Amino acid sequence: MVWKLLIGGGLGLHVPFPTQLNLLMINTLRFRPSSLCLCLTGIPTLASAQEAAPALDSGDTAWMIVASVLVLFMTLPGLALFYGGLVRSKNVLSVLVQCFVIAALMSLLWVAYGFSLAYTEGNSLVGGFSELFLKGTGVDTLEGTIPKTVYIMFQMTFAIITPALIVGAFAERMKFSAILIFSTIWFTFSYLPVWHMAWNSGGLFWGWEVQDFAGGTVVHINAGIAGLVACIMVGKRQGYGKVLMAPHNVPMVLIGAAMLWVGWFGFNAGSAVAADGTAGMAMLVTQIAAAAAVIGWLVMESLVSGKPTAVGAATGAVAGLVAITPASGSCGPMGALLIGIVSAVMCYFTATTIKRKFGYDDSLDVFGVHGVGGLVGALLTGVCMAPAFGGIGGEEFNMIGQVVVQGKSVVVTAVWSGVVSVVVLAALKATIGLRVDDTDEELGLDQVAHNESAYEK
Repeated sequence: MVWKLLIGGGLGLHVPFPTQLNLLMINTLRFRPSSLCLCLTGIPTLASAQEAAPALDSGDTAWMIVASVLVLFMTLPGLALFYGGLVRSKNVLSVLVQCFVIAALMSLLWVAYGFSLAYTEGNSLVGGFSELFLKGTGVDTLEGTIPKTVYIMFQMTFAIITPALIVGAFAERMKFSAILIFSTIWFTFSYLPVWHMAWNSGGLFWGWEVQDFAGGTVVHINAGIAGLVACIMVGKRQGYGKVLMAPHNVPMVLIGAAMLWVGWFGFNAGSAVAADGTAGMAMLVTQIAAAAAVIGWLVMESLVSGKPTAVGAATGAVAGLVAITPASGSCGPMGALLIGIVSAVMCYFTATTIKRKFGYDDSLDVFGVHGVGGLVGALLTGVCMAPAFGGIGGEEFNMIGQVVVQGKSVVVTAVWSGVVSVVVLAALKATIGLRVDDTDEELGLDQVAHNESAYEK
């Protein structure tokens, strides 16, 4: 499939269907009209433009294969170990299995209809059914300079990790069957439309010129809001606020967070869909933001509680990685530093003070880290695009205008995900029920749901 970029003088250049790389390129040109004019000098005819259509690039392809593996590595085993270490020992297997099975389920749903509804032409909210079961994709089909199969696989890994993130909000109490049904329906009616709105040339956010390079709205705000709704509707764990519910294995938390950190280079730098300077800058700013957030979180912990913690360092890293995600293709090092520090402060405040004040049991701080971190990153993307922060905005860049459109995309994503989550969870609660009974919860989900234990007694 091709889409048409209309350029001054009526010339239409046909290029591959938009990827994140195309999004960055086009939005960069939006802020540099003079550059666009210069680029056109030497494009005499439409025929010559078509002859220069992208060909397979082995370097880009090799990098995107690696990036796909890195993002899958974020879920299996990164997120699974991170979450597994944070829960109590009687529930560690349940979290690992949830992440593992969601990875399998989302892979099949993405191939069956997910890719088609997200990627193909439709309306401003969702795509169509023209590529069900990847119809029309073969060995030689290209997406830009890489095989389309590699692009499909890369985006599949995003579809895998997003519902898996939500698991942390209701850990230790929700039925396994309810989790899988909820994940399936939420993926269909929330993840896919927001993907289409953000990354399809006909999508709502694309039309607003929203910058979301690697998934601030699509992944993190989307999952964070779903997690908040879910933890409230499922209800608190028994003894929450009265019984100590400390992480059972802090080394596992750090190992999982380290895997997430490494995998995130595939997440952000891979979203360039090329082995180029954009990917290099995305990798650099990802590292800077994560590092700044670790230090910021530990400073906050030291000021508030007197001592920095290992779990705090791990959580801070994830907060910084979340926040830089939407800005990783449009900001520079100074912007990344700002995003990392602000995300650490805001996520720490939400995961501690706000959660205690309102009393909701977001078990592993899905909303506090992913929802709020995604919000911070999305809004600061509009700030850090400015040339003063090393961003891609040109001389005509309007910071206030960009922040406004970023904010609009945040609101739409939050409302969309929230409504879908409420409806699905309410339906499940009225039919199969959402949570295990009190006796089973006390025994632990490892035994109740899977008849296994992580550790010998």
